[in-house]
Amino acid sequence: MQSRLAKSLYLGLAALSFGAVATVSTTASAKSKAKVVSTQNLKTDATTRNVEVTGTNAIYSKPGTVKGARIVASKSKVKTLAASKKSADYFRAYAVAKTNKGSVYYKIVSMNGKYRGYIYGGKSTTTFAGGIQSANTMTDAALPANTTAYFAKPGTANVTWNAPKYTQYKASKQVKNTTPFAKDTLKITKAATKTREGSLYYYVEDATNPSVSGWIYSGAVTATQDTFDAKTDVKVQFKTTDGTLVKETTLAGLKADSDSKLSTATGTAVGKDVKTKATNDWGKALLSGTGYTYAAGDSVNVAAVSAAKTGDTITLFVTKNTNADTKISFYGVSSDLSQQGTPLTVYTTDKTADATTVAFPKLSASFTGASDAAYTANDLQSYLAANGLTTLDTPSYTDKSGAKVYTEYTFSSALAGNYSTTKNAKAFYTSTVKTGASPVDTPKEATTTANTNYVG
Repeated sequence: MQSRLAKSLYLGLAALSFGAVATVSTTASAKSKAKVVSTQNLKTDATTRNVEVTGTNAIYSKPGTVKGARIVASKSKVKTLAASKKSADYFRAYAVAKTNKGSVYYKIVSMNGKYRGYIYGGKSTTTFAGGIQSANTMTDAALPANTTAYFAKPGTANVTWNAPKYTQYKASKQVKNTTPFAKDTLKITKAATKTREGSLYYYVEDATNPSVSGWIYSGAVTATQDTFDAKTDVKVQFKTTDGTLVKETTLAGLKADSDSKLSTATGTAVGKDVKTKATNDWGKALLSGTGYTYAAGDSVNVAAVSAAKTGDTITLFVTKNTNADTKISFYGVSSDLSQQGTPLTVYTTDKTADATTVAFPKLSASFTGASDAAYTANDLQSYLAANGLTTLDTPSYTDKSGAKVYTEYTFSSALAGNYSTTKNAKAFYTSTVKTGASPVDTPKEATTTANTNYVG
């Protein structure tokens, strides 16, 4: 009995001793936690308090070493934000707290408002360090040569802002719709790019309506004023059946169907006048160089024209022209490219070789594209390069001194034009006379379908 009692007392004392140790340990841990000794809002110019996270520290609901602090954004997440290419992931610092350990924590909020909390900021309440550093959300850029501008497409998209979105905290729109200011003249006074995205913005001033002044995406303004009048005009978009926009234009000063007088109100039926203007010849002139054709008699186009009302944007469908195999005229030019070139002709075995009879390779591929569609000089050069036509040779011939020579032509330049079966493309080559046998004295084998029909 006494033995059992002694054993019980021993175990009880042991348990009490363990509890005492545990209590002491917990108290020590609590005492080791830092305490906030000062907190203050930052009062310097807000635009100087734009920061970016460095990726070295997490964001907490309280200073990280203070009791009860929970993670808002882990160190791994913050590292991702530090490498972001989006302005939305910049931050604004707006308060600072100091602990009894001497550490400083800045309270920050992301530009998109998604993350808000404290991050370690070093030891100074006046310098960003540790987990954040100052950030330039915009980078100055050069003004365009022409600083007079107009809204390219007045409406609710790409309006003016007091700062480009996310480059300042709570950046806001100056106006929600630029349609009422469509005819205002704007003056570009500043230019800058979003540092992370690289997109260019202009600061525009509107003397007529100063409240409109603000930052706008550079692609949303144009040097040409949109004179569209919704009371008298109809916008026309030429499109393919798959919805690809080919060309745009405006039919202006339209007469009302009801009295054949100039329309005075938006939404007035003007289909009759549109029909008299939207002819095949009108379409041909507008679509020149596109490779597409408009047919006024197409049933879909007839319906669109008949239903036209002022202020509308109507769609007229176009069809792609058939391909035109375009011949190429080749010219030899001297080093003085201002001089007129000498036409190069195709050498055949029934001809006597000379400095202008070129042994053109036989090809299966033509220089082709939709009839009347525009091609660039680079398009023609690419065709020549792809088909081994950048260097051309004549067969060997005897020069005036009796020596065996040949002329080698090297591509120099090409002209832009339109694909056509009646008008040739033009390519120009510089020449070099070389001694000895020509590399084309022994013709290369060609496929049965290959020919020199591409030479004009």
